Amino acid sequence: MAHMILSAFFFNPQGDHRMSWRHPRAPGREVYDFDYYRELVHAAEKARIDAIFIADHVSIWDSLKSGVAHYANTRLEPLTLLAALAGVTKHIGLITTASSSYSEPYNVARHFASLDHISKGRASWNVVTSAMEEEARNFGRDSNIEHAFRYERAREFLDIVKALWDSWEDEALLIDKESGYFADPDKVHPIDHAGKHFKVRGPLNVPRPPQGHPLIVQAGSSEDGKNFAAAQADMHFALFATKEDGIRYRGDINERLARFGRRPQSFKILPGILPIVAASEAKGRERQDYLQSLLPDRLAIDLLGSWIEMDLSAYPPDGPLPQLPDENTFNGARTLLNKVEYWAKQNLSLREIARKLTISGSAPIVAGTPRQIADQLQDWFEAGAADGFNLMFPLMPEDWLNFTGQVVPELQRRGVFPTEYGAGTLRDRLGLARPANRFAAARGDERAAS
Repeated sequence: MAHMILSAFFFNPQGDHRMSWRHPRAPGREVYDFDYYRELVHAAEKARIDAIFIADHVSIWDSLKSGVAHYANTRLEPLTLLAALAGVTKHIGLITTASSSYSEPYNVARHFASLDHISKGRASWNVVTSAMEEEARNFGRDSNIEHAFRYERAREFLDIVKALWDSWEDEALLIDKESGYFADPDKVHPIDHAGKHFKVRGPLNVPRPPQGHPLIVQAGSSEDGKNFAAAQADMHFALFATKEDGIRYRGDINERLARFGRRPQSFKILPGILPIVAASEAKGRERQDYLQSLLPDRLAIDLLGSWIEMDLSAYPPDGPLPQLPDENTFNGARTLLNKVEYWAKQNLSLREIARKLTISGSAPIVAGTPRQIADQLQDWFEAGAADGFNLMFPLMPEDWLNFTGQVVPELQRRGVFPTEYGAGTLRDRLGLARPANRFAAARGDERAAS
């Protein structure tokens, strides 16, 4: 039986609340020092956590000039950090974000192939299309790439990256010192891609990664996002509030997978949760309420306005949300827009919606004793609502350490989470097949036809 998958998530390095950095026990400048991350990842690896996931944006939200408290969203460049962490770990998976909107396919293919070699098969790419206006303005644009073009571009981008990973067949590398042949020239291929958005010759200057393709992760839950995930990804990070929502979500994804000729077993869904270990559920909620008290309403509303691309400053905080943009023409993050629309229909005020959205995008809080938290995770997992969980810790490092030190042993005692890492690459351990090499398959087809 497949085990529960656990991924420990970093977004803000002080914790997954927009104001975690203000907490008296939150770290300070050490979040820009390698030792901070090494200690956390060592604790996760000791607990046999499957992977760490470092999310990323390629901009900073400009709250520094506001008249209220600042949202601290600076962070280290994640591929640099993961390459360093690969050298001080042996088993834990290494997931990070790279934008298909503001990167080049050759560079991304090379970065993740290199990380996969350095880590002996533990690399994973979270493919994002970048929805923030602030990101666009750092890359020569005045506004976002149009939503439909972002996913069209992303599909072409990912196909090129996978082709580049395949441009060296598994047996291509010879390093035959006597013959002088470094590689078998029949097994190294230019990709000669010329498409709507990119032109790339190849081959890659890194041999094929140990996993064949580093694990592909996707996190968008818009219609375009779910279709993209079902066609291309191995693992999907989602947000839903209840077990029943998760079961419905899995059913929807399974239908999409079938349309692309895929089986449910080839695709893992990890909903985001905020686990808070405390003496009771009420005490855990009190801790989260304290974090919320550090978030000024004006900052929460400004953040909401930024995400839905509307100036909300003139609207009363306790009044209703104004008319939202049309999803079909919205160029921002449609997953977030859908959540805001859902809450608006529940007659929540502007203030209430803003506060909900600033708690890690509305991931549900799972608070209580280690046993209570394990009960809920096991229930969702065994009901088929989740293949595992993306653990979004509200306050670092304590929530991370409390979970790895107290909840994981409880899950292990129940037999739903392993006490040792399995053998092989990250793909092997998660039960995901190693992709066939497209060029080797084509040569095999040619031989069979001749």
